[in-house]
Amino acid sequence: MFFGSFAHTLDDKGRLVIPRKMREETGVKVFIMKGFDGALSIYKACEFEKLVNEFNTLPFNKKSARDYLRVQLASTCELEIDKSGRVQIPSMLLDKFQIGKEVIVIGMGDHIEVWNRKAYEEYEKKAIAGFENTAENLDEEN
Repeated sequence: MFFGSFAHTLDDKGRLVIPRKMREETGVKVFIMKGFDGALSIYKACEFEKLVNEFNTLPFNKKSARDYLRVQLASTCELEIDKSGRVQIPSMLLDKFQIGKEVIVIGMGDHIEVWNRKAYEEYEKKAIAGFENTAENLDEEN
């Protein structure tokens, strides 16, 4: 399970050092794709396989499913973690999803999120401000 948050800096080639604590869980091959709320999501291979199985259950005859799948799968790249614990995030993803040099890496249970640092700080302020209310209403969303 991935958890915690870590401030990192991408190098000039767009490489991110995966935090050691997280790297021990990932294996060598990971998959990166558009996440939610402005983040990029990184999945280890077995979790990505589960996600693809979920994708395969979506009704492709519905426009919303096609739109979702196209965005998700078009943004997906397979990456390898090098011996220094880094992954090279494609510049296309960094540009398209506005991930700058300064990032926050957070554990989200089954995956890792990579955020533009300023965007995450803004998101976090709002999420913390409404934390108790959000927690209280979680059962109503299911």
